[in-house]
Parts: sequence; structure tokens; C-alpha cells
Amino acid sequence: MCSFNVCIYNKACKALYARIVAKGKSKKLALIAVCNKLLKQAFAVAKSGFIYDENHRSVLAKI
Repeated sequence: MCSFNVCIYNKACKALYARIVAKGKSKKLALIAVCNKLLKQAFAVAKSGFIYDENHRSVLAKI
């Protein structure tokens, strides 16, 4: 159920959802992918102890 709301308010998840649906995949599959991304974000915040930063970019993404 969180995937519905996060597709509206979270920019990264909204972009992921739109990209998957644009490829012709089902909306249900896109919501599952968004749910997975949301879980990864929550786990990273819990593990690191830092406050969630919407504009954070991974150092590994630049490689």
C-alpha cells in the first residue's frame, strides 16, 4: 500500500514507476519494483543512522 503513495511523493520512485510502465510492463510489476526500492531506501537509512536525504547520490553511481 505504501507504493501507491510513494509513487506520488518520492521523486526517485515516481521516476522508476514511470520508466517501467513506459516500457510496456504492467502497473502491478512497476509497483512491486517501487516497493523493493522503498524497502532498500528504508533499510539504508536504518543501517546508516543518517536522516533521509532526497537529493543524496551514491558514490558508487559515479563509477
